[in-house]
Amino acid sequence: MTLLTGDSALLMPWHGPYDMILVDPPYGDTSLAWDRCVPDWPGKALAALKPSGSLWVFGSLRSFLASSAAFRNAGWKYAQELVWEKQNGSSFHADRFRRVHELLVQFYRDDTPWRAVYNSVPTTPDARARTVRRKHRPPHMGQIDAGHYVSEDGGPRLMRSVIPVRNAHGRAIHPTEKPVALLEILIRTSCPPGGLVGDWFAGSGAAGVACRLAGRRYVGCEIDPVMAQKARDRIASVLPLGEGISP
Repeated sequence: MTLLTGDSALLMPWHGPYDMILVDPPYGDTSLAWDRCVPDWPGKALAALKPSGSLWVFGSLRSFLASSAAFRNAGWKYAQELVWEKQNGSSFHADRFRRVHELLVQFYRDDTPWRAVYNSVPTTPDARARTVRRKHRPPHMGQIDAGHYVSEDGGPRLMRSVIPVRNAHGRAIHPTEKPVALLEILIRTSCPPGGLVGDWFAGSGAAGVACRLAGRRYVGCEIDPVMAQKARDRIASVLPLGEGISP
């Protein structure tokens, strides 16, 4: 478990190659000091990713439309998107819907076929028991099997693309902190057990905690030294006694 302090575009490529890269990049939408675009990170991230790896990016439709050329020119190909549904949201305008969701988009290298990308399809154990009956028809010929079947109660069901998870409001240590439970889903889906996750804009270090819980290795980078130390302390709190996190 390693968390660096500095410019991710300069430091992170040296610690790859990564099995998965996770980013919640600043898009420059506000006047806050930390919200400054890093325009060259998509290309450097791609160069630091294994051919079998993929990239998950947090953002909005507006941010993805604005940065689509940067992803395309760097050599990224779209795979799929998820919707993170929050229990509350924010509204900047009185004449628009209250925004209670965020997009998570997965990309992979355009020089690699999707079948070669690591992707462990997530399932949930909440399928309902149900009986499906066939229409009764006279047995004209051949072997006629049962007229109904029963599905398994609690069996696996493919996870839905809209994922409701409570956000970290009220307990967050970073303005855009993401819930560990959501990050763990992404990590288990796209990084093999024991693989290396690169967190290019670490913020609170929530991805490091998720990696620890999922059994994956972690390298993160945060440009703010004060926040970087808070993230290290947070990750260290879930490590075995006596085991630290490297700066």
